[in-house]
Amino acid sequence: MPGSKRKDVTTPGLQKGIIKKQKIAPNVTTQGLQRGIVKKQKAPYIPPSDLETAEDSDPIVESDTTEHSGDDDGVSWPSDEDAVNGFSGDDRSDEGVPLPESASKKDGKSKAPASESTSNQSSSKESHAKQKALAQERKAGKPNADSIARTKKLWERLRIKSSVPKDERKQLVGELFEIITGNVKDFVLKHDSVRAIQTAIKYASLDQKRNIARELKGEYRSLAESRYARFLLGKLLVHGDKQIRDLIVPEFYGHVRRLIKHPEASWILDDVYRGVATPSQKAILLREWYGAEFAIFQTQGDDPVSAELKPILEEHPEKRKPIMHALHDLINLLVQKKTTGFTMLHDAMLQYFLNVPSGTEEMTNFIELLKGDEEGDLLKNLAFTKSGARVVCLALAYGNAKDRKQILKVYKGTIQAVAYDTNGHQLILTAYDVIDDTVLTSKSIFPELVGKSSDLDENQKQSFLDAVNNLNARIPILYLFTGESRMLLRGEDIESLNEVHSIRNTTSKKDPATRRKELLAYISPILLSLIANHAEALVQSSFGCQFITEVVLSAIGDREAALDKIIALTKSDSPDIQQALNEPSAGRMMKTLVQGGRYNAKTKSVELVEPALSFHSSLFASLEAQDQVLEWATGGNSFVIVALLEADGFEKKKSLMEILQNGRKALEKVAASKALKKGASGESGESTKATKNSAVSKASEKGEAGKAGEKTPSGNRGAQLLLEKLDEE
Repeated sequence: MPGSKRKDVTTPGLQKGIIKKQKIAPNVTTQGLQRGIVKKQKAPYIPPSDLETAEDSDPIVESDTTEHSGDDDGVSWPSDEDAVNGFSGDDRSDEGVPLPESASKKDGKSKAPASESTSNQSSSKESHAKQKALAQERKAGKPNADSIARTKKLWERLRIKSSVPKDERKQLVGELFEIITGNVKDFVLKHDSVRAIQTAIKYASLDQKRNIARELKGEYRSLAESRYARFLLGKLLVHGDKQIRDLIVPEFYGHVRRLIKHPEASWILDDVYRGVATPSQKAILLREWYGAEFAIFQTQGDDPVSAELKPILEEHPEKRKPIMHALHDLINLLVQKKTTGFTMLHDAMLQYFLNVPSGTEEMTNFIELLKGDEEGDLLKNLAFTKSGARVVCLALAYGNAKDRKQILKVYKGTIQAVAYDTNGHQLILTAYDVIDDTVLTSKSIFPELVGKSSDLDENQKQSFLDAVNNLNARIPILYLFTGESRMLLRGEDIESLNEVHSIRNTTSKKDPATRRKELLAYISPILLSLIANHAEALVQSSFGCQFITEVVLSAIGDREAALDKIIALTKSDSPDIQQALNEPSAGRMMKTLVQGGRYNAKTKSVELVEPALSFHSSLFASLEAQDQVLEWATGGNSFVIVALLEADGFEKKKSLMEILQNGRKALEKVAASKALKKGASGESGESTKATKNSAVSKASEKGEAGKAGEKTPSGNRGAQLLLEKLDEE
């Protein structure tokens, strides 16, 4: 407008989205400048003739960015938007006035001279070269620059383990120690040189490791807080000895509550607690969670130290409130920070849970804390440690129906991983025993554990077989069939279940026998179908034979297809199947199925299952048709034939006795022969008759044959029993 004037603002520059370095107009946001973006609203175009007379009374805002400015002359470079629209910095004169269109553009295009492009490339290379030289000068000016450079060269050679001869490595390690000895503290806090120290520790002798540990004494707490040096601390603990451990661990005393909150130190502290600390050292570290008093006034002398909270509260009941408050606050802090994978945290949570009275608000709040993690990371992490798994089991036992449902829902998609874990499988057993909603339990656990049906593809089949043969995963599969059998469960599993059972009496409504029967009714048809479809694979392992035995004896439903498949194995021509049937594990399986129940050692009798299996009749018919009765009686499965004679309800006993009487000479032969290899089921394999025990042979050479012979079983014990029964007739 006439009579007004804009100060220090080039209007053509505004039209093209270009702002001068020094000042901006009021209608352009500073935030837009920082991002190299100008508001879409543009100032009206003022002809060059009117620019000199134009004047603007608005205040001028200083720009706080030089990001898109030239380095020397204050001329702004065009933005990306300008380049797209065809604008170029060459379209304006030195004063910011647009040049005539004929002088600035031709056919809508503008080209930069080739000489200018070449000049820009050369100046860029020169600039990079100057920057690189400057960086080298800065490195050279730092303390121990030459030593660090040489150390890195040695490390580059040492870290390639496969290509460095042993003698050369020893020489390189010696040279490396000459450089770092006395200067370890200067090396450990740098991201590159600390790696060389780690390599030195890896290949160093025990004395050299101890020298490094002594040199760093007093610095371990700060090393744990360092982003890079904490790995050196881990190397020292892994490759060190008790002396090094006892140098490092005590430096954490009194600082546990602070270090466990530190983003770097917390991990190394938990590694120390979980992996290398002695029980006494672990107790001292964990006690600091109970409050500042336990960090300041530590146990002195050689008195045994315990982190059990219950005795502490019993001895000092007046301290219960501050101790429980301090413990809960620190637990809650770590949970809110999503750092829930620490073993130390899980141990602390267990101590808190064990000392909270049931039915109180404290108990309710703590269970809510467990469920409060939206992602479920807390409960998932708890399942894989000893203390954490116990916390989850207690939460399931003490919680109400809604709590149990929410906790079980967290493990959706991870049931199989939990089942394979040494501690995690205990919470599956607890879910079986405390959750009254058996439909919820069945739908949440069984599909992931054994599949939804017996029609499995190759990967699913292998996954199922792996679970059956895994020492941990087979426990939640078979627990419903065997109950609290020591044949299946370990001591710690039984202790955990006993604790849960004492609690569920007041928190669960359904009768345990009814709950177990409902779960069996859901899973039995699936497992019986799996046996019928995959018996060939199952019978080839000891755990697979045990799986078949327990499921067939205790399953609810039609067992006929599974039993027929087992009988069909005796007719198989496969060498692998025949070899598997001669193994002691298969013999025990056949013997138990023939007896029709489990043998009770206390009553010395067989507890028959209902309805009766009648497996003995089917097996004898199959063996008689193939003329294999005598072969089994004189081989590794001789005790199966003994079981046939002793089985209740076996109607073909007379026919069996006639076959054995006709083969009496064969029975006498194997009964008198020395069986130097005894199977786990008590029967001796026919193939072992010619086998010679090397230990016995050596003993006989030394004149100790008599002593060795006393330990060697003589003859096929099953065949001997069959001869005794023939004599009784």
